[in-house]
Parts: sequence; structure tokens; C-alpha cells
Amino acid sequence: MKSINILEKISDGKLYDIDDTVKADTCGCNGCSDCCYDIGELVVLTPFDVYEIVNYLGVEFVELLGDKIELIESNKILLPHLKMKDDNKRCSFLNKEFRCMIHSKRPNICRLFPLGRVYKDDDFKYFLQVGNCPKTDLKDVKVRDWIGIENYDENKIFILEWYKFIKALTFRLKFVRDEEELKEINQFILDNCYNIKVKEGESFYSLFEENLPYVKNKLGII
Repeated sequence: MKSINILEKISDGKLYDIDDTVKADTCGCNGCSDCCYDIGELVVLTPFDVYEIVNYLGVEFVELLGDKIELIESNKILLPHLKMKDDNKRCSFLNKEFRCMIHSKRPNICRLFPLGRVYKDDDFKYFLQVGNCPKTDLKDVKVRDWIGIENYDENKIFILEWYKFIKALTFRLKFVRDEEELKEINQFILDNCYNIKVKEGESFYSLFEENLPYVKNKLGII
């Protein structure tokens, strides 16, 4: 979680809620894809991000691993990230015209830019990143419209639950030093959080919520 002092250095000094208006609208970017380069370690994918991508492309999660998604370790946790490629370190989901192939189902972090999220007291607010977008004439837009995600309330509940889960898992893994055990735990997370099969008429959010207590119990997380 970023501190307010750091936020003052990288933002306009304000925190925004979902129905607030913020100067973040790029008005279509006009062909710019500057924010899609060298961001591999920044865009960690949540289970919902992966669910959206694999269903949109009609592929299995494992088919994207190594090609467009890579696993990066942080605090002993191995999680999927967008994979960068070529010397330019461009996102693997950019096509030859340098446009996003999964734009309508892009990861939540990508949806936010040039906004960011800061967590506090079992909630989060948004902040405007200053100087990271090359456009200088960003327009006013409501945060909800800019993010443009369906079922926002359910999505927010999921994001908070996932954030708390990763935070608890980070603490839990501080005490695990056996490499084989770490490998098994990380594979368990991939199998049980990133391979959720949603049948027609079912909801990802409901299935995730049903499965989370089982995952926590297996990992020894309260």
C-alpha cells in the first residue's frame, strides 16, 4: 500500500471515489500505446483478469503461459503478469498496429491508467498519476465511466478479497523456507484460483467466493 506522502509526489494530491470526476480521459489515445511498454512487473493479473482474457480469446490459461503471460515471483508468491517481448519490451497483447488485442477485456490495472488505487481500512480509493501519460490535455471524466467495468460492486468486493488474501498469504509464506513446499503452494494457487471454470448461467464472482474458504483452509490462512 502506498503512503500518502508518496502519493503526494506522484499524484495530484487528491483521492477519488467511483462517482467522482477526474481529469483522466485520454479521448481514445490517438494511436498512442506508450503505457503498454515495459510494464511487465507492474501488471500482476488477478484471477478475474485471467478469466476475462481466456474466455475472450477462447483458450486455456496454460496456453497463454510463456507466450503472452509469464509468472513472476514476489514475496515468494508466483503470480501471472503480462509478458513483455522484443527489445522494446512491448506488451504481448499489442497487435502489429500497436493496438490492444484484448482491449474490451483488458486487466483491471490497464483499465485504471492513468489512475491508480490506494488501499486503506478495508476499502480503496483512486488517485491520478501525474506525468506518466504523455498526453497533456486529459479531459474530465467520471471514474466509473473511465474504468468501464460491468458489475462494479461485485468486482470491487472481489478486488478487496483478493488483496486481503495476497496480503495474508505473504505473511504466511514468510515462515515457509522449503523450496518444494513453496512450489506446491504456488501451483495450488494457480490451479485453484486461476483455473476457475465458469459454466453458462454461473457467475465468476460467486464461484470465487465459494472456493476461497477452501483455498484459505488448505493454505492455513485465517
